[in-house]
Amino acid sequence: MTEKLDIDHLRQWIGRSTAATDIVTAQLVKGLRATLFQDVGEPKAGDAAPFTVHWCLAQPVFPMSMLGPDGHPTRGGFLPPVPLPRRMWAGGEIEFLQPLRVGDESTRTSRIADVQMKSGSTGTLCFVSVEHSISSPRGVAIRERQDIVYREMTSNAPTPAKVPPPPPMAQHRETHVSDPVLLFRYSALTFNGHRIHYDRDYVTKVEGYPGLIFHGPLQAALIIEMAARLRSGKPPKTFTYRGVQPLFEGSEFSINANDGGESMELWTANAEGQPTMKGTAVW
Repeated sequence: MTEKLDIDHLRQWIGRSTAATDIVTAQLVKGLRATLFQDVGEPKAGDAAPFTVHWCLAQPVFPMSMLGPDGHPTRGGFLPPVPLPRRMWAGGEIEFLQPLRVGDESTRTSRIADVQMKSGSTGTLCFVSVEHSISSPRGVAIRERQDIVYREMTSNAPTPAKVPPPPPMAQHRETHVSDPVLLFRYSALTFNGHRIHYDRDYVTKVEGYPGLIFHGPLQAALIIEMAARLRSGKPPKTFTYRGVQPLFEGSEFSINANDGGESMELWTANAEGQPTMKGTAVW
């Protein structure tokens, strides 16, 4: 049974901050390029890294004794100790100011911006918004807001889905397969121990999902890279995105874009063409 959620207590975390530093290495850039279906190449000092390389940098490291049953660190510390057991990346907004480059020492400063409780179809939800500023020796490179959602663990059978609307048409589309190795590689690059991405017994028998779950940040990274390719390598000034529904292992998925000039609508979709993440890029 889930512990009662004391929102007033959790909101005391608003304003807490932390900072961490890491190096953008050539090996990291090679691994991320490979995972994002890019040419791996031989990155050299000064070469631009993939646009979301900051999600691989300076990730928190905890001893095994401090991990919870889901593979995340036990609750508390920098993030508020939300007692709801399911945790996922819900969306956010990124502002790209300049690229991070191979050899850069990068510092991420993070601050808890908000904690909100809401009710949804699956029960109580708690949203934690975290603001990040990522800098390089040349100044601020990226500003970002991440929205993390915590949910209850439900044991009821899922409600039968309504007939989905027709999938949206896309001007630009590429497809890949949601392979478990792809998910493992991204978990390794981001030092993400969350078991929903690699432990099939845990995700199906404990959290009740039909299979391994594709990372939200990995979907966002693929979307951003597509947007930049369609604009001759230039990333958007801002990218706002949100998760729509989980994307699971073992099936084809697509990355899609409709270009409207100053902005671009982008989304990932499952094998049936239904969006799993939606985003808007603005130049």
